[in-house]
Amino acid sequence: MFEVPAGFVPDFAKSGGLIAAVAQDASSGEVLMLAWMNEEAWKATLATGEAHYWSRSRQKLWHKGESSGNVQKVSAIRLDCDGDAVVLEIEQVGGAACHTGRASCFYRRIVPHGRDIEICSPQVFDPAEVYKQ
Repeated sequence: MFEVPAGFVPDFAKSGGLIAAVAQDASSGEVLMLAWMNEEAWKATLATGEAHYWSRSRQKLWHKGESSGNVQKVSAIRLDCDGDAVVLEIEQVGGAACHTGRASCFYRRIVPHGRDIEICSPQVFDPAEVYKQ
């Protein structure tokens, strides 16, 4: 799917085998989530064109959307200047990137001099229904 040109390879050794991976909506530019990639997740993402991450809590490769069906189709990849972080420009299938059922994991915000937490990302699905256990 993606062919990687010379010099466009993350430095996994720099941070103990993991790099930060930001998923950003390719159309709107909204930041949807932050996850981690190891070399296996990087290669799987390149091979399939869909986002794969390393789950630190489960200690395993994670194909985003494997449980919910809300996969992330990667349209472009940005590599930072230090080679230890990427931005995946994605199309979020199903409209929700967050396991809480919201469009973005960054769904809470505060503003200067505000006392309240604002909810700034809609809930797209009920997690209890999607992740039945």
